[in-house]
Amino acid sequence: MSKLNNIKDHSVRFSDDFPLISTVKNLCRVCYTCVRECPVKAIKIIDGQAEVIQSRCIACGNCVTVCSQGAKVFYKSSDRVKALIASDAKTIVCIAPSFPAEFFEHTDPYQIVGMLRKLGFDLVTEVSFGADMVAKAYKDLFNNEKTSSVITSDCPAIVFYIEHYHPDLVPLLAPIVSPAMAMARAVKQKYGADSKLVFIGPCIAKKAESDEFDESLTFSELRLLFKEENITKENSSISKFDKPISGKGAIFPVNHGLIKTIGRSEKLGEGEVVTAEGKEKFKEAIHELETGLLKNQHLELLCCDGCIQGPGMTIKGKQLKKRLQINQYVNQKLENLDEQEWKKDMAQCASISLHRSFHPSDRRTAKPDQKLINEVHASMGKNAETDFLNCGACGYETCEKYATAVVEGLAETEMCLPYAIEKLHESVEDLNLSNYKLADTKQALKQSEKLASMGQVSAGIAHELNNPLGIITLYSSILKDELDEKNPIFEDIQMIEEQAERCKTIVSGLLNFARKNKVNLKEVDLFEFIKKSLKSVLIPDSVTVNIIDNLMEKNTLLDKDQMMQVLTNLEKNAVEAMPNGGKLTIELKDKNDTVIIHISDTGNGIKKENLEKIFTPFFTTKKLGKGTGLGLPLVYGIIKMHKGKINVKSNTNTKEGPVGTTFKITLPK
Repeated sequence: MSKLNNIKDHSVRFSDDFPLISTVKNLCRVCYTCVRECPVKAIKIIDGQAEVIQSRCIACGNCVTVCSQGAKVFYKSSDRVKALIASDAKTIVCIAPSFPAEFFEHTDPYQIVGMLRKLGFDLVTEVSFGADMVAKAYKDLFNNEKTSSVITSDCPAIVFYIEHYHPDLVPLLAPIVSPAMAMARAVKQKYGADSKLVFIGPCIAKKAESDEFDESLTFSELRLLFKEENITKENSSISKFDKPISGKGAIFPVNHGLIKTIGRSEKLGEGEVVTAEGKEKFKEAIHELETGLLKNQHLELLCCDGCIQGPGMTIKGKQLKKRLQINQYVNQKLENLDEQEWKKDMAQCASISLHRSFHPSDRRTAKPDQKLINEVHASMGKNAETDFLNCGACGYETCEKYATAVVEGLAETEMCLPYAIEKLHESVEDLNLSNYKLADTKQALKQSEKLASMGQVSAGIAHELNNPLGIITLYSSILKDELDEKNPIFEDIQMIEEQAERCKTIVSGLLNFARKNKVNLKEVDLFEFIKKSLKSVLIPDSVTVNIIDNLMEKNTLLDKDQMMQVLTNLEKNAVEAMPNGGKLTIELKDKNDTVIIHISDTGNGIKKENLEKIFTPFFTTKKLGKGTGLGLPLVYGIIKMHKGKINVKSNTNTKEGPVGTTFKITLPK
């Protein structure tokens, strides 16, 4: 026995172990379209994959229809149908009246009947006869003055929706079987209860509607069967349907199909039939009925935009073309209808019970605590009313419903597009910052390697020059002392002595640059230390000095002598960069375990091509004789010995902003 036949209450339910609709995970692109299109939000996002929750699903098939990647698939019955055909049992197919809309490439709709016979079915019948039977039952129901409001029960997805999500409305469901179920009962009465029945139509939900059919195929499955068995209209003959023959019920699958069949009209407020089709409209109609906005009104509800747009159809869209195909088929059928034969068939089936019962099965969940929902909002930075965009990109209509789904475990925070974009921007910013730090570190390492090599060379040169310079200085001093100031060579000897002293100063600088001195750390008041350093620098009246103290903690550990050399060197350079006057700004601030010193001037700035060279020994932009090019390399070495960092930014182009230079020193406290 098929798993589909285990439940005997004319309602087949699928489970997690035997799903009606499932996800092909490697095809799911996490676009949330299925979430958006599911009328009951029976989709759960788990680790970025959209899973169908079987207990919440109403089998409408919207997710299958809208998934452009083919990641949503439904249970296929083709192999079971082929097994039935191959068995010894009489196998009868009942095809839905929407078949002309599916196979409109066939000039004669009865070609499908011949193809079905060639496939192996013993009898081919038309469900539209069941629609005739059901239409009569509805007409009697609507004409009953005691009947106030009725919801048609032809669409299984609508029935499941009401049973699960509006159980209080179950008594309003018309206690009438669907046309397919009515046809099943008529066929079994005519051809025997042991006959095997297969339904073919546009609806996925029919697979879960009833156990009165042994199997159910969609039109898309039927097309694949035809292809597998190489059955075409060319190698098949045109054939008529087996009895019972149908009449006006063939119009059932189009808009207002029921009211056209029973001869009613759609008039609000006059106890007539109101139609609502599509996942939003049918829910809106039910809501208005439930809240009392619609009274004494009969509702014809379809989850799809008419059965001709069902998820089991191969051809999507083209609604007008499909309606035209149905209308032409119905007109042709009615023109050739043997009305006496039809009435005879209807009379033979008059004794068949079309009664159906429904059972509330509330699947609604209580709304989570608002506090938990607010926490989800807060985690995504949604604190003000303006933060709630209700864009629907996550698949939920509002941010509130989305946050509720997150609390219920149906959604993930990454589904929120604005939040994801914001996190992406933050990641990009962090990455840019990391790249900047990496480039800065790489440059510092390169500079350190360069200075280390230069230091070794400088130390060797200095030691080699010290001895001859000492001799030159000694003997020039002796000669100078022995000469009278009026002697013509006195000035020459004095020049030798002065230049030797200058060379000695340069050699001393080389030794200081190359020497890896130990730092003698002592606690100092940094603000007072900065003020003291400025006293060692000659500052003209044209230069104003501004100290900005943003220190949270004044004291820090420094080697006072070496750091004084750093500060006076940078302050002196800043003053010399402003020969026509300007502003020297020193800003102090601390952050976590570091202290930061900015020394800025409004001078002419340093050219871009020189910025990478300023810490290189003997490189200077000053005039000849004004600098040795060892000051900044010495500063760099002292900062590194303090395990700190020094960076420089400079601008020489007024079009790009204020000109000037800023040295940034970062030291551990």
